[in-house]
This record gives sequence, C-alpha cells and structure tokens, in this order.
Amino acid sequence: MEFSFSNKAKSLTFILMAIGLISIIGGYAMDSSDHHNRFWSALYVNGLFFTFVSFGALFFYILQYATESAYSVLFKRIFEGIVTFMPVGLVVVLLVHLVGTFHGHHIFHWMDPEVFDESSPHYDAIIANKAAYLNIPFFWVRTLVYIGVFMIFAITFRKRSLLEDKQPDIAIHKKNYVRSGLFLVFFAVFSSTLAWDWLMSIDTHWFSTLYGWYVFSGMWCTAMIVGLVMALYLKAKGYLPQVNSSHIHDLGKWVFALSFLWSYLWFSQFMLIWYSNIPEEVTYYITRIEHYRVPFFTMFVVNFVVPMILLMSRDAKRNPTFLIGVATIIFIGHWVDVWLLVTPGVMGAGAHLGLMDVGMFLGFLGAFVFVVLNSLTKAPLVPVNHPYLEEGVHHSI
Repeated sequence: MEFSFSNKAKSLTFILMAIGLISIIGGYAMDSSDHHNRFWSALYVNGLFFTFVSFGALFFYILQYATESAYSVLFKRIFEGIVTFMPVGLVVVLLVHLVGTFHGHHIFHWMDPEVFDESSPHYDAIIANKAAYLNIPFFWVRTLVYIGVFMIFAITFRKRSLLEDKQPDIAIHKKNYVRSGLFLVFFAVFSSTLAWDWLMSIDTHWFSTLYGWYVFSGMWCTAMIVGLVMALYLKAKGYLPQVNSSHIHDLGKWVFALSFLWSYLWFSQFMLIWYSNIPEEVTYYITRIEHYRVPFFTMFVVNFVVPMILLMSRDAKRNPTFLIGVATIIFIGHWVDVWLLVTPGVMGAGAHLGLMDVGMFLGFLGAFVFVVLNSLTKAPLVPVNHPYLEEGVHHSI
C-alpha cells in the first residue's frame, strides 16, 4: 500500500515550523543573555538531536539485517524514512562546525588558537595537552569520515531495499546481510568517537570513558520512540493493516528496555564520578547541578521512572493511545538530555530553557516530520519481496 501525504498533514508541519520561527525570534528579543552563542547553541542542540534520531534508526534498521529478524520487516520502511532526515541534520551540524572553525561562535573553546599559545593570557595547559587530538584539521577529517561512512551505508542499503521491490532476488537481501556486519563495526567505533568530538569536546577539560555509550543509548532509544509513534500513526490512518498488537508490543519493549540501558549508563557515569570526587571529573556535574538542577534531575526521572512504571505491563505496550502519550513524554525528556549535554558547556551559568529553545525544537520537529512523511510516499510501506515478509506478517507473541 502506498502512503499518501495529505495536505492537512503537510499544513500541520508548516504550522509547526512557523510557530518555531516566531518563537525563535521572540526568544531572541526577550533573552538578555549572550544572544549570539545562545542561538548557535540552540541550533546545534536540535541539529544534533534529530540527526541522532536518524543515526539510531540507521543502526536499528541495519541491525535487523545482521540478526535476520522477521518481526521488524513491516517497520523497515518507517526506519528508512527516518534515516532520510540525516542529510538535513548533518547540514546543520556541519554549518555549526564551520562557523565555529572561523570563530563565529564559541561552542568549542578549543577552536580558539589562543588557548594553545603559551604567550597568550588565554593559554590553557589542559587543552594544550590535548592538541594532538583536538585540532581543527584532524577534527574535520574525523567529522567527514563519520558523515561519509554513514551516508554511504544509508544510501546503498536504501537503494538495495527499493531494488528488491522490483527484483525478487535473494542475492539483494544477502548483500545487505553481509554488509550489515561491516556497518556495525564502523558504528561501534564512530558512534563513540563522534560523541567525543561533537559533544564531549564542548566541556574540554572533562572526559568520561562511558560517554560514547551513553550518547549511543540515547540516540537508539529516541529512534525507537519515533519508529513506534510513526507506526501507530500510520496504522491509525488505515495503513499497515498487517501490523498487529504483537508488532506494537515489540516496539514498546524496545523503548522500555533501551530506557533502562540509558538510565544504567547515566547512573553509572554519575555515580562513579560523584563517588571518586576527583576535581577534574566533578566539574562537569557541578555546573549542571548548581545551575541546571531542575532540568538535570527531572530529565533523569522522566527518562527512567516514566517508562519503568508506565510501560512495565503487557497491556500498556499494546495500548496505542497510552503508548503515544508515554512516548511523547520520553521523547521530550531525551531532547532535554541533549540540551544539557550542550548548553551548560557553552553558556555556563548564563542560560535556562527558554522560548528560543522551544521554538528551535518545534521548527526542527516540523521539518523532521515533513521530510520523513514525504519520504514514505516514495516506496510501498511494506517491502514487497523481502524474504522474511511472510514470517513477519504472522508474528505473534
């Protein structure tokens, strides 16, 4: 069945983007803090957040090939659609990096050449000792490698997926199966190193060996939330008639399980640093607890306690209305998580969740939904010749 992107749905995405733009302008006018860095910080938060959703979807989508899973065949096109936002998000991320490289903002303090100059009053010995890794040429080499690898896999897997609809050839599926293992190797490394480069280097004096896994768990969990909501939306509109309560239950279990993974990594990182009380490690949490205490701890409670309590039962994971409500709450909670990964390191004590942040989120959300829904019109919602389609249709738990 082909998906039709209705004019009403398109209008809603444009309204979201318009509200977002108005809110950004209003927030810029009302905020008395550093407007310049605040704007770029808000742009970066949302560029990263929605790009990470695409990364998580790409990981899950290709993981299904590696594990030869059948239950997820009916959702394959949804995750392919989510991945199509990746180029848009990466353009925003690259723009922020490019402006920072030419000192148009100060998100990355280590990009200031004066911190490496011993004769400068801004010399920073800690950052200077990291110059072998944190230097602009090497940063850009790594960034372009990450983007190149992810885009190549996204394009080639999508191409073969669409080709399979026209040519019922098992060899096409086997190519994706073989290359899925290679992608997982790249992703295992790059999902951590890009988190160091794009996020952890904002707080240049600080480091954590769990950071990459923590960021990865957040992007994976958020991608599953979006996939679940999209599946429920499409089914409510009369599409995906073969999707049954067992399929929805499985997506709900992913959100439940990955929320625990994210919470475990959050607590492990926090507890070990808090308990050891080493000055160069606790500085990261001091800023967030002293100046961002309410969003910091509320975000953890929402992302851990809400799914733990509300998604524990079997019935909860099969109730569409209930699932959408819970998923929306957790989705916003993970957006706040990314906001906290970026903003305190950029703005210090001089920021709070405001109209500009909300506007930027709504604008990006509208663009994200538009791109994803538009991509779903380009191919059948259910892959026609997938070798595990029949098994997936009869999935029951």
